[in-house]
Amino acid sequence: MTFNSYSFLVFFGLVLLLSRVIRNWTLNKAFLLAVSYVFYGAWNPPFVLLLLASTVIDWYSARWIHALTSPRARRAAMGVSLLANLGMLGYFKYAGLAVRTWCDATSLLGFDCPLSPPDIILPVGISFYTFQTLSYTLDVYLRRSRPWHSFLDYALYVTFFPQLVAGPIVRAADFLPQCDAPRKGTGQQIGWGLSLMVIGLFAKVVVADALMAPVVELVYAGSSPPGFVNGWAGTMAFALQIFADFFGYSTCAIGAALCLGFHLMENFRFPYAAIGFSDFWRRWHISLSTWLRDYLYIPLGGNRGGSSRTHLNLALTMLIGGLWHGASWTFVVWGGLHGAYLIAERLVRGTRVAALGLWGSPVGRAALLLSTFLLVCVAWVFFRAPDIDSALSILGGMLSPSQAAADMAMLVSGASSSDPSAPVFLGRKTYAIAFGGTAAMILLHNALKECGIEGLAARTPWPVRSVVLAVLAYLVVISMSGDDRAFIYFQF
Repeated sequence: MTFNSYSFLVFFGLVLLLSRVIRNWTLNKAFLLAVSYVFYGAWNPPFVLLLLASTVIDWYSARWIHALTSPRARRAAMGVSLLANLGMLGYFKYAGLAVRTWCDATSLLGFDCPLSPPDIILPVGISFYTFQTLSYTLDVYLRRSRPWHSFLDYALYVTFFPQLVAGPIVRAADFLPQCDAPRKGTGQQIGWGLSLMVIGLFAKVVVADALMAPVVELVYAGSSPPGFVNGWAGTMAFALQIFADFFGYSTCAIGAALCLGFHLMENFRFPYAAIGFSDFWRRWHISLSTWLRDYLYIPLGGNRGGSSRTHLNLALTMLIGGLWHGASWTFVVWGGLHGAYLIAERLVRGTRVAALGLWGSPVGRAALLLSTFLLVCVAWVFFRAPDIDSALSILGGMLSPSQAAADMAMLVSGASSSDPSAPVFLGRKTYAIAFGGTAAMILLHNALKECGIEGLAARTPWPVRSVVLAVLAYLVVISMSGDDRAFIYFQF
């Protein structure tokens, strides 16, 4: 069951109605917990047991950690939580990668590999709820918080259906206090929550699926290297697709939660307006980037051990962040590139180049914004490509000056070359969607990076808001197809 399906609209309508009918707050929370399990079980019912196991293990681990006084015993109790959570995540998500890597290594040494990659179904959302439950036990271990008093509240925190399968990754300290007093969405909250859901569905259904996905598939599913123009068109289209897809999910999740009276953290802050890569990661997938900062980068030492140690900590954090996204070395390369970007940015900021005023002048900031976006796109190639060889092939065309000249001639003439090995002309409409959409998205992000959607809505007269939302809703309805494309981050 996905947000972009008619079945979810019926499900959510019933949940919203019944949650307002049930007067007793404890029964209301139990109802929300039950429907959250139904929502998750709609994908694969047996995996509800895995979700329940993770919930129970971390509930008792946190209480055990809090009750112990010996540092060694506390570390052992924390180890139980880490072993259980990372063990489940490692088996379901990374066992196949481990076997494939082992077989590749033995083949290079001239040996036959007796193993074959296991056929394991990845539980949807396991990376998200594993990090969520781990943050609870880690906060108790680090004495940032105490174990919560109600198992029902805690179970709802872990399984709350709007954000269960693709975030935002919620912190217990933010969610659990909301469970103390009865909550029902006010009229204003429901109105704004439904507006956010319309905006999120528009981003997913219209922008990501209807406009950008076909361009991306033309380039990345092709049988030959796409070359310069096609490579950049497909990659920029993917930059828009993945943002619109994940921003769409997060916005729907925040809106659905608000309708029920709960507040979830903002997960995106218009990242394609970022000036530099530290700014990018303050705006992209904020719940993950802050999780990695608080539970990995800072415990590793952060920036407290000198430049070399800081750079190592950045590299390790981003490599692990890349691996979190998927069981493929392409994701590790993607994370490694972002680690390298962050390190390079720190080095540049400490030189005379930074003193030239690039970060302060309008022209310099525009150049840095564009440079940041283009380098983010270079990294997206590894995120989207099926393997390292394909990514290098696509990137080779994108960064080839000789290929650029030939492809620009193709773009101007509006026809493919007679050379069968040359990239295919995709059509001016396709290029307009990719490059025009990129320009529009960067301008939109730059316009909204300070005020956000809520600030823009507050300054817009309500009749205009109503017309815009009606148009967006209409475009969503006419663009929805029967296949209900899953959100990209469901695979993580």
